[in-house]
Parts: sequence; structure tokens; C-alpha cells
Amino acid sequence: MELVTNNLAQALLILGLVLLVIEVLVLGFSTFFLFFLALGLIATSLLFFASLIPETVISALISTSLISGLSAVLLWKPLKNMQNNVDKAPIENDFIGQSFQLNEALSANGTIKHQYSGISWNVSSEQDIAAGEEVEVVWVGVGRMKVKKASNA
Repeated sequence: MELVTNNLAQALLILGLVLLVIEVLVLGFSTFFLFFLALGLIATSLLFFASLIPETVISALISTSLISGLSAVLLWKPLKNMQNNVDKAPIENDFIGQSFQLNEALSANGTIKHQYSGISWNVSSEQDIAAGEEVEVVWVGVGRMKVKKASNA
């Protein structure tokens, strides 16, 4: 404990950086709590390095609390808006347009399992497709793909 109190500015800086890394890399910036705390710790550490406040544990607690709280009040809404700003454009996928043969018949709006590219896909279609027919991928989701009869057939 004496090592930390003797090197309080360095300890706060390291702790702030560790919390920032955890927030961004582990939690994917999904919660802001560790981010605001990290900002408070890093700013307090910089204030200690600049000798603007006395390097004591009480000063560290007060400064970290105030800076974390202030940054939460000022940054909460912009960060939340940034997090909610999701691109709804369809994802381009290399599978779209690929052709292959179905091993079994596929009924309209039904699904079958099909092994393709090392993955077991739930394949669906809006039309009846016979077994052995050539199909073309028109949409891909997680473990799902929608196909249609290939245009060259």
C-alpha cells in the first residue's frame, strides 16, 4: 500500500489506462461506467503530475469523483447517441451470388439443412426447388441463407 501512496500519480494513471482498456477491448464500449471512472483517474493523475492539487489519497478521491461525475453528465447523451447510431444498410457478403446444388428438395417457405463451405446452413426459398437443382444465394444471415433457382438453369 505504501508503494501506491508514494507513487499515487503513476498508480492512478496505470489504473485509469487498465480500466479504459477493459471498457474498450473487453466490454466493447457497451457500458460507460468504466470509461468515466478511467477519465477521472487519468485526469487526476495529470493534475498530480502538473502539481495543481496536492498528491494525497483524499485529493485523489475527491478529484476522481468530481471529474468522473462531471464527465458522465457532459458526455452521457453524446455517447449514448453515438452508440444508438447504427448503420441499417444491408451487409455485403461474398456468399451472395454463389451457386451450388441442393442435396434435397426445398419447398416454398420451408427450410432444409445444407452443408456448404464447412457450415451447416438453414436454407430457405420462396419457391419450390427440386433436389439436385442449381440454386443461387440471394441473402445470408447468421447460419441462414435464402436461395432461388439459378438464373442459368
